[in-house]
Amino acid sequence: MRIEVDIASQHLRLFDHGRRLAEYRVSTAANGAGEVNGSGMTPRGRHRVRAKIGAGLPPGAVLSARRWTGEIWTPQLHARHPGRDWILSRILWLCGCERGRNRLGCVDSFRRYIYLHGTPYADQLGTPASKGCVRMSNEDIIELYERIAPGTEVDIND
Repeated sequence: MRIEVDIASQHLRLFDHGRRLAEYRVSTAANGAGEVNGSGMTPRGRHRVRAKIGAGLPPGAVLSARRWTGEIWTPQLHARHPGRDWILSRILWLCGCERGRNRLGCVDSFRRYIYLHGTPYADQLGTPASKGCVRMSNEDIIELYERIAPGTEVDIND
């Protein structure tokens, strides 16, 4: 299995031995593509899924610091926490593979907490709007989570 994230088209594609299995609309960073810590940009290059977090959680489960808060996202919860960066349902935590580009030092994707994750902002999918991560609908991230294993290659290209 291999995942490609196309920043220009705001799509994620899942491949198995070169055959496309699935395609999803995503939302990458509102600040564009870039690797530097604190930039709020989506890092490019070759990554792999270092960790899968959220197995068995209900759709809309709110995750903070990679742990379930016990909350399920609702519009009412959203209204009580304006400005919160909602990470929902599942996390696929990425680790960069290219030393000096997205691995180690001030460009380390893993230390930047770059994830593929669920979002309540389904209306923003297809447009850059995240703070650096790759946002997906809750249904799509749950489906992708079930289909891939830790170590799956993730190429992020612009």
